[in-house]
Amino acid sequence: MDDARMGFPPAIPRARGTRIAADPMLLRIGVAVILSLLLTLPALLLDGRMLQGENVWVKPIKFQIALAIYLVTLAVFASLLPKDAAITRRLRWIGLALTLGTLAELLWVGGSAMFATASHYNPHPVMSAIYLSMGGVATVLILGSLMMGLSFWSARDNHLPEALRLSLALGLILTFVLTLPAAGTLAALPGHFIGTPVTGAVVPIMGWSREVGDLRVAHFLAMHALHAVPLIGVAAMGLSNPALARGLVWAGALGYAALTAFAFVQALAGQPAF
Repeated sequence: MDDARMGFPPAIPRARGTRIAADPMLLRIGVAVILSLLLTLPALLLDGRMLQGENVWVKPIKFQIALAIYLVTLAVFASLLPKDAAITRRLRWIGLALTLGTLAELLWVGGSAMFATASHYNPHPVMSAIYLSMGGVATVLILGSLMMGLSFWSARDNHLPEALRLSLALGLILTFVLTLPAAGTLAALPGHFIGTPVTGAVVPIMGWSREVGDLRVAHFLAMHALHAVPLIGVAAMGLSNPALARGLVWAGALGYAALTAFAFVQALAGQPAF
């Protein structure tokens, strides 16, 4: 019995030759990062060393979670691209670049935790040089988002509803465009705070300052454009007017970019987001 007769909304139609499963290389990387938590979570419980007010293994775990979410998201999005030879080759290069970049990030942050030294904003000449080089690695990681976004943008004959295709393209492209200045500013400054916290009040779990400007808020929003904007595209799929659906996606994408820019400027002015 089909979906319509069962009372479910119809599935998104698939064109002949279209991928129907998550990109294997990207998915393998994401799963490998998730499995690496089997090393760091026990270390968090067994190792009581502290660095800058928190357990030395907290930062590696945050990086692992963020990278896993990013990689699995890209793997799922890749399944929605047409099975085109050029796109397949592009995905292969994206997967290779993300594999190497992810490995470098995890070794850097995890290695720093092992020696109880700061991976970020460490004044030691060697660690400072590594930190600067890792900026290039981070750029490679978000380039994967840009390349996949451009693939959706150029796939005009894609089997997806236009609003969803557009939202995927804009969300992925904005992730690169918005993250680059936020991450670049974070790397150029001596820390992520703009101002000097007095009480150390922070947002639970996220650790964002509630006293001074914190550039990590804008960085977080920028990195999650690839999640937020496609959700707007999913909502727009319910509209019967294609032009209105596209307009909603564009408005949502521009609004999200404006929100991220506001958080960035607010942090630079030394004002807390919360």
